[in-house]
Amino acid sequence: MTAMLEVRGLSKRYPGFELKNVGFEIRPGCITGFIGRNGAGKTTTLKSILGLVKSEGEIRAFGTDMRENEAECKKRIGVVFGEFEYYADKKLKLITSIYKRFFPQWDDAAYRDCLERFSLDESKRVKELSSGMKVKYSLALALSHGAELLILDEPTSGLDPVSRDELLDIFKSVVEDGERSILFSTHITSDLDKCADYIIYIRDGEIAMQGDREQIIGGYRLVQGRSDELTPALESALVGLKTTPFGFTGLIPEHELYLAEGLATAPADIESIMIYNERYEHAEGGELK
Repeated sequence: MTAMLEVRGLSKRYPGFELKNVGFEIRPGCITGFIGRNGAGKTTTLKSILGLVKSEGEIRAFGTDMRENEAECKKRIGVVFGEFEYYADKKLKLITSIYKRFFPQWDDAAYRDCLERFSLDESKRVKELSSGMKVKYSLALALSHGAELLILDEPTSGLDPVSRDELLDIFKSVVEDGERSILFSTHITSDLDKCADYIIYIRDGEIAMQGDREQIIGGYRLVQGRSDELTPALESALVGLKTTPFGFTGLIPEHELYLAEGLATAPADIESIMIYNERYEHAEGGELK
């Protein structure tokens, strides 16, 4: 099955920052979470894909070179960069009437369905919408022109837990027919535990880890013990190590778990994997692949 999006050797240099040889694929029917610290390169990667910044590398969408077929490819892509902040004093009905002119494949029935499904009122002005409603309106526009790939940059940032949970349910319903995919960047890793099928983790402009979410979290365990239980072999195996006056906690690859026999262990999640790699990286430990 043809990938929705293929990125190969994507590179971009700024003063003080470099995007280095980024590569990944977005599969049909999947929600892919794109994670990393602020400044790690998430937005630069997404803007490079969309041609908003010039970069080196190969970008293919729906089996074709995106740079050579940009107009056609973008008709099949929906983009949400944060909240919808344009034309704050304009009513949604007016904005939609202008927006849909750019998409010959616009589907009014699908749009009306989105309005009802997301409880959106066209008579409201943009400035009257909550943060969550602004994201929903952006999604309604994308879904109404038949977008097959949704690229979302921090769509749940700043939302309350209830609104975030509601949006994540919407994401899951969007891809359930297997004909659409979502790539969304976020620093709220708990969102990924609820909805993501695939994870891409970028660190300092490079892909540090990517794979199926269940395989990633299943590949690591959290281990805890007293200081005197931290053997040299165990310490060397830890990806990340945090020491306290009471002992230590660490992140260990599943295949090295035998070194922690007799110690307390717990399942890892995306947040703990990222934190131990970023904050408590162990100089002698293994690197995430």
